[in-house]
Formats: sequence, structure tokens, C-alpha cells
Amino acid sequence: MKRPLAYVTAAWRGGECEVMEQAAKYCRIIYDAGYSPICPMLYLPLFLNDAVPEEHKSGIDMGRDLLRRSRVLVVCGSYVNEAVKNDIAVAQRLGITATTLDGILTVKGQRQR
Repeated sequence: MKRPLAYVTAAWRGGECEVMEQAAKYCRIIYDAGYSPICPMLYLPLFLNDAVPEEHKSGIDMGRDLLRRSRVLVVCGSYVNEAVKNDIAVAQRLGITATTLDGILTVKGQRQR
């Protein structure tokens, strides 16, 4: 069975290692819920330098392309910043369902109590 693609976004905060660990944790939860997680934060920083304006823009463009291919946008964490708001707006414009991590787990009957 093919898993639907789920684009993972969050207001990433903390050091690089902390952000990568949190992103991997979110992706695992989404995978366990039956989706194929797509999380640019896990791989784009490995080869793009966000401090270089051209590479920063390339990262945004690649992320948007991945979002377009996804069936659902999953907003993780309890804080929303401008990047998350932009992801939500793009998903809305493209007709892609946006939900939270809790929403995915509730629908799949996996929410922890």
C-alpha cells in the first residue's frame, strides 16, 4: 500500500542537533501514523548554506515543490512562526489539507492520552 506524502513543518528552534532530532522524532510519529513524511529540515541544511541568499531561496523553492507533491501538511509543535504561516498559506492556496500532529494522530486513532 502506498503511503500518502505528508509535508512536515514546525517553528524550528534550538541548535542544529536539537532541530534535527526533533524533526526526526516528528517524522517517525507521522510514519507510524501511516504517512511518508517529507521534511526538508532533515536534509536541506546538509548541502545548502542558509546564510547565502541564493541558497536560502533555493531551499524555500525546493520546500515549496515538495509541499505541492504532498497530500497533507502537518504542523508540528506548539509555536507558529512566519515560515509555518507561509507553509499553511501555500497549502491552502493549493487545496492541500493542513492539520496538526495531534490531528493526524486523532484521525488515525493513535493519540496518546
